[in-house]
Amino acid sequence: MSAITDTKPAGGGLLRRRGLVLLALAALMSALLVAGLAVRALGEAGEANTYALLADAFLNGRLDVSGCFDEDCAIYADRMWVIFPPAPAVLVMPFVALFGPGFSGFILLAMLLTGISLALWWRILGHLGLDRETAVWLVLALAFATPLYYVTIRGDGVWFFAQTVAFLGIAVAIHETVRGGSLVLAGVAIGVAFLSRQMSIFMLPFLFALALRAEEPLISFRWPHWRRALALGLPVAAAVLIYFAYNYVRFGSPTDTGYGYMMPPSAGAETMSTRRIDDYGLFSSAYVLFNALYLFVQGFHLQFGGPTMTVPEAMDSAGTSLLAASPFVLLAIFAPIRRAVVIGLLMIAVMAVPMLFYHSNGFSQYNVQRYVLDWLPILFVILAFALTDRLRPALQVLVTYAIGLNVVTMVMLALTTGG
Repeated sequence: MSAITDTKPAGGGLLRRRGLVLLALAALMSALLVAGLAVRALGEAGEANTYALLADAFLNGRLDVSGCFDEDCAIYADRMWVIFPPAPAVLVMPFVALFGPGFSGFILLAMLLTGISLALWWRILGHLGLDRETAVWLVLALAFATPLYYVTIRGDGVWFFAQTVAFLGIAVAIHETVRGGSLVLAGVAIGVAFLSRQMSIFMLPFLFALALRAEEPLISFRWPHWRRALALGLPVAAAVLIYFAYNYVRFGSPTDTGYGYMMPPSAGAETMSTRRIDDYGLFSSAYVLFNALYLFVQGFHLQFGGPTMTVPEAMDSAGTSLLAASPFVLLAIFAPIRRAVVIGLLMIAVMAVPMLFYHSNGFSQYNVQRYVLDWLPILFVILAFALTDRLRPALQVLVTYAIGLNVVTMVMLALTTGG
């Protein structure tokens, strides 16, 4: 009996030492990824993010743009339009006013937005009752082992920058909800997120469930329920009306976003996405198998070439699956069955399933599927509910692996693209 008692502290000490070694390794690899961010930010050339042109148009009292830095613009009524929601352009208006439409600080700005999001998530995890050691690992995972890193380092692209803005809006909303703060502010934040990424609107039922006390029913006609619903919902309803008006003025219909008028790609610039739209349209069941396998199964893929197949040639631009690149999310299966978890899973399904029919899975991307960011905040809250001291060693190993895979991805991407 004494021998068994004596081995317990030793085993616990060994686990802790291994955890510290893993944390040091994860921190070192994270520092390499931060250095990659800095190099990309300092080398940003400008005239790459079409939101700069939209911001310039807003500053000059117009909704149409004078040009397009990428090929995802629409031609309608002999004018050019940005098809994406407008909030990110509003955010960068002060910078475009100072530096012009050639503003080249989008990656730095994306890094700032992501940094604020991570600081908020540190507070969110504390409010959810997670211990500091586990919270450190989850914040590292969020920063360097999810699509958040890639959309940040690619902030000079209109698609990626929109996701950093939406992710921050969702972080603000969850923070205000779990700390018992202002649900009106949470609603405003989701409204901003919606005006960056439309799928953000489906966060509302999850936020409402988080806002309820454990003893309160989910459905009630009493005033406290109505007050919460109105506080969350009215700002988002205002954002939806703004978006409808924005679409109506541009294309004559509140629900027309302009995708049907996208300008054709220039010769030789056709992509998987443009060919899919030509053959099947924006949504089709033809995309389901590809999107499902790339979301859940597809592993890291580096293509080799040359006569002996030893020359690294290209990374798979459709990305790596969530479960292959961020396997720590599987620990969410240990979450207790509670109201917020069930509603959160339902909202994940509401957001994820339609995207299986969408023509793009986030292309181009090289690690985790970036559309996962629409619902990843819900999954991280569920993870916070699931993680215990018993699961921390598994979390440490899986997060360290995921960060390491991201480092390998970025190194191989630099080698194969010369970037």
